[in-house]
Parts: sequence; structure tokens; C-alpha cells
Amino acid sequence: MFTRIPVYLAILVAWVAMLGSLYFSEVAGFVPCKLCWYQRILMYPLALILPIAALRRDDDVPVYVLPFSVTGIFVSTYHYLLQKTNLFSNGSLCTGGTPCNIAYINWLGFITIPFLALTAFVIISLLMVIFYARRSQAEIEDEETAVADAAVAMR
Repeated sequence: MFTRIPVYLAILVAWVAMLGSLYFSEVAGFVPCKLCWYQRILMYPLALILPIAALRRDDDVPVYVLPFSVTGIFVSTYHYLLQKTNLFSNGSLCTGGTPCNIAYINWLGFITIPFLALTAFVIISLLMVIFYARRSQAEIEDEETAVADAAVAMR
């Protein structure tokens, strides 16, 4: 019964991330850079895939969510390091348009928009791993019960 809670929490995280990014661009007026768009391209499908998987009670949801979320972790990490360090000052993916190293927000000195996206991708990834582990444990227990029932029936 409680094995699906990670999926529901992942839906919540994906929706908050999607609505937050829309708030920053449409309400606050922050123009997204190229890396912000890549992060959106990886997050927005999750806001649709996860509820559909929940409605269908699809146990394979980690298989198609984790590629998006793990790739998002890499893109967000790169973007965050681009903003906060000099590691990638040469050869940035962002040329022309809105620079990727501009931090529209800088809460507490370290929380930027890519950091928020990174946090969401990490949480979703962890929730999918937890869901997979719980599902696998439930399958093992079901198999053990089936074997025990078959042994009792053979007596």
C-alpha cells in the first residue's frame, strides 16, 4: 500500500519545479538561458509522465523517469558550477542570448535557480530508487509466499 508514496512525492516535486520555473520566467520576468531550457526540457516531461504512471499503477516508472532525472542532475550541476566557480569559464555552452553564469537569485549565498533544479532532480531520482527497492522487496516477499503456499499445497 505504501510502496507508491515515492511516486506521489516525485509528482509533487516535479510539479513544484515546473511551476517554480514558470513563475521565474513568466511572473518574475527572468529570461531563461540555454541551460535553463535544457533543465526544463528534462523536468517538464516528468510532470506529465509521473502522474500517468501513478494512474496506471506502472511499476516500471523508474525505468523511464531516471534517464531524465539523472541527466538533469548533470546539466544542473554543470550550470550551478558555471555560476558559482571558475571551473568552466572557458568553453561554456552558452553563447549569445542570456548568459548562463548570471544568477537571478542568490538566496543564502548559494541557492540559485540551477541549485533548485538540481535539488528537484536529486529528490526525484532518490524517490525512484526508493520506489524500485520497495517494489523489488515486495516482489521477493510475494515469491517467497507463493513458494511457501506451493509447498503447503504439495503436502
